[in-house]
Amino acid sequence: MPVRLSAMDNDGIDHIDEDDSAPGWEAIDGALARLYSGVEPRHLATMLPWALGGKDPLDGISAYPRTEPVPHWHMVGYGLTELYSKESEDPEASGWGFELTFRPVRDPDDDMPPMWAAALMQNLARYVFTSGNRFEPGHRMNANGPIATDRQDSVIRALGFAEDPELGGTDTPHGRMSFLQVVGLAEDEYEAAGQWSTMGVLDLLEPTTPLFVTDVDRSSRMADPAFAAAVRAGIERDGSTTGALYVGHLSWEIDDAGALVRVGALQAPGVAQTLRGRLPFGHGLLLEAEGSSVGFVPGEEFAVRDEGGGALTVVVPPAALDELTAALRPERGSASFSGMPGLRLEVVPTVMLDEHGKETGEVVG
Repeated sequence: MPVRLSAMDNDGIDHIDEDDSAPGWEAIDGALARLYSGVEPRHLATMLPWALGGKDPLDGISAYPRTEPVPHWHMVGYGLTELYSKESEDPEASGWGFELTFRPVRDPDDDMPPMWAAALMQNLARYVFTSGNRFEPGHRMNANGPIATDRQDSVIRALGFAEDPELGGTDTPHGRMSFLQVVGLAEDEYEAAGQWSTMGVLDLLEPTTPLFVTDVDRSSRMADPAFAAAVRAGIERDGSTTGALYVGHLSWEIDDAGALVRVGALQAPGVAQTLRGRLPFGHGLLLEAEGSSVGFVPGEEFAVRDEGGGALTVVVPPAALDELTAALRPERGSASFSGMPGLRLEVVPTVMLDEHGKETGEVVG
């Protein structure tokens, strides 16, 4: 029977209630018990569940204090899988098929995990619920600011995703699930992951960040010449492994002059970087947003195709790649291309949103 903490008061006293109808929750607890037998975690619970109109999708987060291999908290979320009853039509997967984990460094004297880390996990879960986009190992995300809101000078402003190195996955009564770990990245590490491979960058980080523990006070490893050289070698050898990008603003239309593609200014540089790591290696890149997608694929002759269902394909000749990526700058503007006479690109301003989806007043582009 899983024990669920229904609230945590400011005085730190846990208030619990027992729930005997949460087999998915119990399966997660079982996986954790195999790793933490006899260890009682600190548990942060949501006061008002998402299903009842609350703003936090995760019903709870358990945090286990660790001393090895470095002091850290092992935080595990409950809410992206089907905790209570089977609701999805997919019998093979429980809910979204994964729960988030996170490992922020821990001061040995701390007896509670950092609240910014719990807020980060809730924000990521909220993104999944509201956008319909799931995370998978090898994905990455720009946080557009410090992931720890109380460390404004931190260079850790992006995220990578990997299978939790200790938990892996487990079966539940509602289907299979995996534990997906969130890993903090510096901005230039994130850019390197786009040009090459998120898992490649994470593997290079692992010797100094065992178990992918996130230290928001560390410096970027790209300042290490050996690390940067290994990244460059990977880019030159493999190109980019990123086959798709979810972008905040993307639209397209076809008129008498050809195809017009609009991309948000915030995402434009990342799109350019990934195109340079994909097309020269014979691989395409798919941009996706709600209700719309644009696929850039390599080819000898320029072409645009309306694939139906909101999908557009653009065939980019080798000679036109530099012209295309040069136009993808983080500032508003429009461009046409001598090597692709039937394509126009418009970079539009991106309105920044806060963690609750409200406009902050800041505009990129």
